[in-house]
Amino acid sequence: MDARTGPSSAPTAISLAGDTEQPAGAGRTAGVIAAIRARIATRSLGPGAKLPSIRKGAELFAVSPSTMVEAYERLAAEGVIEARAGSGFYVLTAQTPLVLSDLAPRLDRAIDPFWVTRQALEASTDHLKPGCGWMPADWMPEEDLRRGLRSLARSDASRLVDYGTPLGHAPLRQHLVRRMAENGIDTTPSQVLLVESGTQAIDLVCRFLLEPGDTVLVDDPCYFNFLALLRAHRAKIVGIPFTPSGPDLDAFAEAVATHRPRLYVTNCAFHNPTGAVLAPATAHRLMKIAESADLTVVEDDIFADFEQHPAPRLAALDGLQRVIHVGSFSKTLSAAARIGYIAARPDWIEGLTDIKIASSFSGPALSAELVLSVLKDGSYRRHLQGLRSRLAAAMAETRKRLARLGITPWIEPRGGLFLWCDLPEGRDATEVARLALAEGVVLAPGNVFSVTQSAPGKMRFNAAQCIDPRIFSVLEKALASG
Repeated sequence: MDARTGPSSAPTAISLAGDTEQPAGAGRTAGVIAAIRARIATRSLGPGAKLPSIRKGAELFAVSPSTMVEAYERLAAEGVIEARAGSGFYVLTAQTPLVLSDLAPRLDRAIDPFWVTRQALEASTDHLKPGCGWMPADWMPEEDLRRGLRSLARSDASRLVDYGTPLGHAPLRQHLVRRMAENGIDTTPSQVLLVESGTQAIDLVCRFLLEPGDTVLVDDPCYFNFLALLRAHRAKIVGIPFTPSGPDLDAFAEAVATHRPRLYVTNCAFHNPTGAVLAPATAHRLMKIAESADLTVVEDDIFADFEQHPAPRLAALDGLQRVIHVGSFSKTLSAAARIGYIAARPDWIEGLTDIKIASSFSGPALSAELVLSVLKDGSYRRHLQGLRSRLAAAMAETRKRLARLGITPWIEPRGGLFLWCDLPEGRDATEVARLALAEGVVLAPGNVFSVTQSAPGKMRFNAAQCIDPRIFSVLEKALASG
């Protein structure tokens, strides 16, 4: 009987012909997998149908038995088929068809701190993402990463399969100590903890220092994931108005006196979303207020490598006594090789390490080795030089295109990724973002960054993601409608 007669019958033959069109250069294993998948998708092989034996399948597909074994094993690992001891391979229950509309961004999702990230990560590859917070893939040091991966692939087995040490890869921690010293932060490798990302770094700090109901100060506006993380930890969030030179210090002092906060979370280098740089006088006065109130400061240094001339680091002024310094390399090296770090005083590192072990056991050992292999290569500095030049050109062009639409920057940043802009008077950024999303463009409306919801007419633009002129056509249309 042919497999078409019922789900329990066995197929008499399987052919690649007419089943699927293989991409140029597709391997033999991939061809077998694609052909079997196509037969299942068209119901030629129904649930419970028995597949040919390894020997018979190899003959039908004109491949080696080892290729047939690999194809079956991959399909079994994906839950498409199953192996029954002593009987053979069988098709499992039919998989739910993929509905492309299910992959589309949700236009009705609330505009909250998750909105931009969810839209940007869930959007298809043909969506444009001037509202996202990362670099285009072709701006990253792809060849350096490939070279590092090849080197890791040749390393001994222990480096590929073993857990990392509690603090993380020692040579990378030593390298980070030297990097921080360039910005005046004096520390040691034992005061540096490697984690999976900058976001995990702040999450661990919150787990270590916060109790539900504790007050945390943030800039207003601030990076929207600060708000999401703090709400997850059930903190009370108080926003401090942000100025071109840093937080409004009068408002900061008043909030410290009124709310007795446990933490203040901020960016150094280029502030997200405004692109502003902390002024030295503001930094000194801020730390005096923090010291008098025994306030701990969490300083996110994720944009350090975009700087030509380093801004003040609060950790340098404080000597890592009450400042916790965190960072990662997702913006300039790779968002896929997840690695972050925390620099803090020794007793806090001890407690943070325990929480890291409790929550994730070990760290990203492979990512740490890969990141170090790129950082210590002289090509990384050349990459940064080219990246800064490319960003400066993109920033200038983006400002020019936005100006034609009546969109004006809050300040003109000295570098970095972002332009924090005012839309034409009367335009609501949330509605403009919804309209643009329907046209395949992901924008970042101002209120996702504001704890007080005081930025309805503002929007953050990532200059590196604003190269495509279609963005501005869609934006013009959305502004006219919104």
